[in-house]
Amino acid sequence: MMDRTASDTASLLAQLAAAPGVGDLVPGDAVEPAYLGDWMTKAPAGTALALVRPRDTAALSATLAACHSLHLPVVPQGGRTGLAGGAAPVPGCVLLSLERMNRIEGVDAAGATLTVQAGATLQSVQEAAREAGLFFPLDLGGRGSCQIGGNLSTNAGGNRVLRYGMARDLVLGIEVVLADGTVLSHMNTMLKDNTGFDMKQLFIGTEGTMGVIARAVLRLHPQPRSTQTALCALPDYASVLKLLRHVREGVGPTLSAFELMWPDFYGLVTTRVPGLEPPLPHGAGAYVLVEALGVEPDEDAARFERVLGAALESGIVGNAVIAQSGAETAKLWKVRDASGELRSIFWPHVGFDVSIPTRALGDFVGELTERLRRRWPQVQTVFFGHVGDSNVHIGVKVGDGEQPEAQIEESVYAVVGQWQGSISAEHGIGLLKRAHLHHSRSPQELALLRTLKNALDPHGILNPGKVLPA
Repeated sequence: MMDRTASDTASLLAQLAAAPGVGDLVPGDAVEPAYLGDWMTKAPAGTALALVRPRDTAALSATLAACHSLHLPVVPQGGRTGLAGGAAPVPGCVLLSLERMNRIEGVDAAGATLTVQAGATLQSVQEAAREAGLFFPLDLGGRGSCQIGGNLSTNAGGNRVLRYGMARDLVLGIEVVLADGTVLSHMNTMLKDNTGFDMKQLFIGTEGTMGVIARAVLRLHPQPRSTQTALCALPDYASVLKLLRHVREGVGPTLSAFELMWPDFYGLVTTRVPGLEPPLPHGAGAYVLVEALGVEPDEDAARFERVLGAALESGIVGNAVIAQSGAETAKLWKVRDASGELRSIFWPHVGFDVSIPTRALGDFVGELTERLRRRWPQVQTVFFGHVGDSNVHIGVKVGDGEQPEAQIEESVYAVVGQWQGSISAEHGIGLLKRAHLHHSRSPQELALLRTLKNALDPHGILNPGKVLPA
């Protein structure tokens, strides 16, 4: 965006504030620091022209219409818990926070759906579903802060993708506001709606660059009545694949999580995180957390134990511990969730969220580790992830000082591209990954994405500089 004089800024701010229906507006010099970035990015004070917090779709529409008319860049914001810079302000932008559009509009128990405004937190949606005797399976560590609109705009994943799918698989209907203020409302509540193009997929996962999600109809599931959890130690990745097939066949569709921790991650968190002791001894080639959610507690527990027992007897699994209570389940998950402690026990480092075909993940990790060590002999790494759905998280640390971030990213994403993987499994592209998108998308795909962007947002005001490469 072009530089503006003080008088230009004052004039634009006055015109925006006077636009009918815009409502609550905070001038840029009064915007609180919390709005000036997300989990990974921060912008200096004064970056934004204004902050607008609409309370409903009509106010959201009025705001976008005004910004479209004035050619003002708009950065939509949810809970600002993203890890790719998608909510980072750009100079002279209007920050569009949906935090006041936070109503749970209703639960339809017969249809197993929940209708919600985009600014509602994930936790509030989970609680509303639970109060109705149903279950919304999307779950993230930031559940108390992240918002449904942000979850959908980034196509969030989490720990239960293996059973319930990504965020896009949990949406039936959607209401979106386009760049010019046009409201597209298709709040479908039915599983079957085969009426041509599925327009909601233009906006789910596109990080507010095509339109701003205002409301959604979410798909709910039966509330699980049993949870079976085990931590297994295995000799190598080949055994991990054997165990994955074994538990899929043994517990069927109740399998909800299959989380793999390589020895570097398991050893680090169980020695460096205060109060976290290893549930199984160090020295194995891989550690897998297996979880199944069912509706028949006694039968589910017996089946789970039989399946794990057979894996032990056959030698697929070298050692295992099965949780016998909710407290023991939490203790096992605490090991996997200790990834949230990496910013304190493995800092500074450069983090990655990538997908590689499950069959190839073990070889990919071996090749990537070798390449990194050739370039930086002192490199330290951690690998962990949702291997059942091809997702691995990576931490790379070269020494204790400032990291050669650009060089590390170049090295990692090049290998991801060679293995025909995805540079972003569940965190989105945002600002931080867009320069590497070519490793996962062809020139033809990128050209089509730009065509769609230009059609829906001809002035380029929606989240400029995000997702699509320059």
